[in-house]
Amino acid sequence: MTTMTDASVREFKMPDVGEGLTEAEILKWYVQPGDTVTDGQVVCEVETAKAAVELPIPYDGVVRELRFPEGTTVDVGTAIITVDVAGGAPAGAPAGQPKAEPAAPAEPAEEPKQQGRQPVLVGYGVAASSTKRRPRKGPEAAVPAAAQAVQGELNGHAPAAEKPRPLAKPPVRKLAKDLGVDLATVSPSGPDGVITREDVHAAAAPAAAPEPAAETPAAARPAPAPAVTYDGARETRVPVKGVRKATAAAMVGSAFTAPHVTEFVTVDVTRTMKLVEELKQDKEMQGRRVNPLLLIAKALLVAIKRNPEVNASWDEAAQEIVLKHYVNLGIAAATPRGLIVPNIKDAHDKTLPQLAEALGDLVSTAREGRTSPSAMQGGTVTITNVGVFGVDTGTPILNPGESAILAVGAIKLQPWVHKGKVKPRQVTTLALSFDHRLVDGELGSKVLADVAAILEEPKRLITWA
Repeated sequence: MTTMTDASVREFKMPDVGEGLTEAEILKWYVQPGDTVTDGQVVCEVETAKAAVELPIPYDGVVRELRFPEGTTVDVGTAIITVDVAGGAPAGAPAGQPKAEPAAPAEPAEEPKQQGRQPVLVGYGVAASSTKRRPRKGPEAAVPAAAQAVQGELNGHAPAAEKPRPLAKPPVRKLAKDLGVDLATVSPSGPDGVITREDVHAAAAPAAAPEPAAETPAAARPAPAPAVTYDGARETRVPVKGVRKATAAAMVGSAFTAPHVTEFVTVDVTRTMKLVEELKQDKEMQGRRVNPLLLIAKALLVAIKRNPEVNASWDEAAQEIVLKHYVNLGIAAATPRGLIVPNIKDAHDKTLPQLAEALGDLVSTAREGRTSPSAMQGGTVTITNVGVFGVDTGTPILNPGESAILAVGAIKLQPWVHKGKVKPRQVTTLALSFDHRLVDGELGSKVLADVAAILEEPKRLITWA
């Protein structure tokens, strides 16, 4: 991770923070040349194809050079920052600028160098108890910190103690910025003093209302797109990188590798909706996420149990069909950084309360941008809920390596023939896409029909399980 370029200067290289990923984009630098850094201090935030990650530096010293500006995509293993571990002046400092004097070491009798370490929010290593934010750009930025302190004393002002940077995930920081909340004023409720989304919403009330709970959420809603102002430009070009780049490559590979077939069915889910409301009052389900997606997921798991051949993958190299005796159930989640599909490991073995808890954890983690690379690997079958956007249905594309994906449309009150009479009923449309190399029309139809039958009459969750 580090190499010696001379006796005192070390290079910090872009690490592999995503299990085999080859590049990452530098989103933000938290330090500038001339800043003093300590072992474990977060120096930058980067984005991989999987998630946003804060990188701590593994040694003490003075920053000499930032090799790349913000917004640059850098290959793993490339040096991104150099640090003078002996505390020399930064390379490229303005001519005539005095060399920064190293800070006098604290006397051992007063206080140790660091009283403790806190885990970093995302990534690896540990972060110091407090970290330095990079100075604001402007006229004062060019003035050395020591000179500012002396000037303050001459003016009769004692130098202010530097405040520690509030601990919060990148998505939480963005939420605070959108709501106009200063994180320094927010009381954290998360573990190790981490500020959560709920803390930000509480601090913003009543200026900004909490996010409304969707009736049928399948995944996190993306942050609203900023308003577009037409200033004469006829086009805007947005670089394809990070999560969106990885998703695009995967979808193109899937669409042109696996022969897709999509089937549709419209079903009366009134009884399922009633059961959802009853489960919300059940003491066994208290504190867990209970919504239509929970019963749709359970219905799909039962349908797979009745038709196990659908849960398979195609091994092109070996020319074999690999039957899976487990179900890692993927849930498509729309996040501010793009579409991700984390999965619930061994979902087939979970009880309804356990499945509800797993779904809740999956959605919350995705919303906060904390989904790990391992959580997005090894999926076998996926559910995508386009209904949360008011869409009736779609033709979903398979995730690479998976055999089927179920799209769930919006649940709407519609006129429906029930017991010989036209009545208002809760109705939705399901769409099942499957790999026709693995799943023929009969098998795919059976799976979709079973899911529909369970949602129409949810007592089949018991009789068919």
